This record gives sequence, C-alpha cells and structure tokens, in this order.
Amino acid sequence: MLRIPKTENRNRGRLLITLRWLAAAAVIGILLHFLPWHLLKEAIRRVPATTFLMILGGYLCAHAVGIAKWRMVVNAAGGRLDYRTSAQCYTGGLFGTLFLPSIIGGDVVRLAVGLRRSPNPAGVLAGNVADRLVDMTAQAGLVLVGIALLPGALPSLVQQEAQRTMMYVGIGLAILFLCSLALFRPLLGGRSVRFRRQLARVRHAVRSVSGVPHILGFAWILGTGIQTTFLLLTAWLAQACGLWLPLRDWFFAWPLAKLAAVLPLTQGGIGVREAALVGLLSPFGAAPHLVLAAGLVWEGIVIMGGLLAGLVAFVLGRGGAQNPADS
Repeated sequence: MLRIPKTENRNRGRLLITLRWLAAAAVIGILLHFLPWHLLKEAIRRVPATTFLMILGGYLCAHAVGIAKWRMVVNAAGGRLDYRTSAQCYTGGLFGTLFLPSIIGGDVVRLAVGLRRSPNPAGVLAGNVADRLVDMTAQAGLVLVGIALLPGALPSLVQQEAQRTMMYVGIGLAILFLCSLALFRPLLGGRSVRFRRQLARVRHAVRSVSGVPHILGFAWILGTGIQTTFLLLTAWLAQACGLWLPLRDWFFAWPLAKLAAVLPLTQGGIGVREAALVGLLSPFGAAPHLVLAAGLVWEGIVIMGGLLAGLVAFVLGRGGAQNPADS
C-alpha cells in the first residue's frame, strides 16, 4: 500500500490553510469593494475598548461553560477525564478550529489528547460525537426560534423560502440517516476481530451516554445557553457599531449565518459568516456596512479567543499527563 510521506501531508495542510485564509480575505475584500469604506471604519471606531474587552470576557466565560459541558458528556460515555485534561482538549480544539486546515481540526485536537489520556478511549470518542450532536440540536433550536418569530417581520415570499429551506435540510438529514443504516453492514463486513472489539467498545460507550437522557438534556440546555450568549454578545457589539435591531431579527439571521460558516470554503468560516449576515439582515432594513463592521469586530473576538485558548492548551499540556478522574 502506497504511503504519503509526512512532509507531503504537512505541506498539503499548509497549502490548504493558506488557500482558505486567502479565500476569507477575498470574500471580505469583495464586501469592502461594494460597501462605503469610510462609513465602515467609522462604525468600527465606535466600539469602545472596554466594550470589546467585556465582550471578549463574556465569550471566554461561555467557553468555560462549554468545557464543563463537554467533560460532562464525555464522562457520561465513560471517558473518565479530569477537568484539567478536559480543558486542554477543549481549548486545543477551539484553537484548532481556527488554525488547522481541516473543518474537523478542532475535534481532531480534542480527540488526540483525550484518547491518549483516557483509560476508555471509546468513551471519549462517543462522548465527543454526542456533544457535537447536542450542539447541532441547540443550533437548530435557535433557527426554529428565529423562524417562529418571523411572521410579520418579513414578506411572505421570504418566509416561504426559509420554511422550504428547513424542509429540504430535514429531508436531506433523513436520507443521510437511512443511507447510513443501509450501508452499516456492508461497510463493516469482513473486518478484523480487533476492529470489531474496538467497535463493540464504541457501541458500549454510545449505550452509556444514551442511557442518561437527563445529562444529555442538561447538556442541551447548556449548549443552547452558550449559543444564545454568543448571539446576544454579537447583538451588543452591533449596537456599539450603531446597528440597532430587534432581537428576533438576530435569532433568525445569526444561527443561519453560523451554519453557513460551517461550509469548508474559508478558514473558520471567516468572510462567509459576514456575507451571510449581510444578506440575511438586509431585508430587515439593516445597513450592510454596519452589519459588516459588527461582523469584523466579532471575528476579532473569535480570533483573539482562539489564540488565548491555544495558549491555555499549551500551558496545560506543559504540565504533563494527569491521572484520569473517576467519573
């Protein structure tokens, strides 16, 4: 079997991350080309340094809750990680989401540490997947809240398009689930005994986490609270830039813009998120240059938060391996 040298893999990763940063710069450049630059600069300058730091503090506090949520779900699956290791996994993942080439770079970093430190790696794997599903459900809940608040705020044609999009997403997820069930046995047939043992451990971990619905429910509440906090911080930042909109408009546009940013077009969704926000908030009468100004300052919050998270992960990693905590 032909193996690709590690050097070639690293070069390919660097090229990919460079292309995605260039794509992000191109998207933002296109937005800047069509929007008044002097008004954009003026809106950004309106944000006081104290407001920026307070929003950054709120962003980091929300992620501190995210660490506790991730550890709770992973340990429910049998991961048995202490808080220090969980913090290293989570903060490293937050850094990796922004600065690694893969769209799942954050999960790779989390698992790289968690699988090595846990006495039950299958539990870490299953718990991380469960935590991702909880986050997706929380995000979908915000989208539904936004759509429920739409009547009377937008023309009926736009409402119909939003509802039709949600219907297509639901059908797509149902088809994906059915295809996974149909391909489960053919893909796993003929595998080695060792592989089947590992798979059995993962299945056991999945049963463990699915057997504690109260923990998953509490994790969903925490996840919804975290996402709502990010939404409110963005709205606060937009007000500092001079953009005043009802919260119902943000509940509609912000979750959809975040979902659009998941597309692997730019690094960390930078540029795509701002373009989506401009398009989604314009029908509500929002000035595009104010939306872009708020989006760019928010990206500064996210990037600074990611760098601080990477520093925390580095410091925690220097402390050496910790003994896994009993769940």
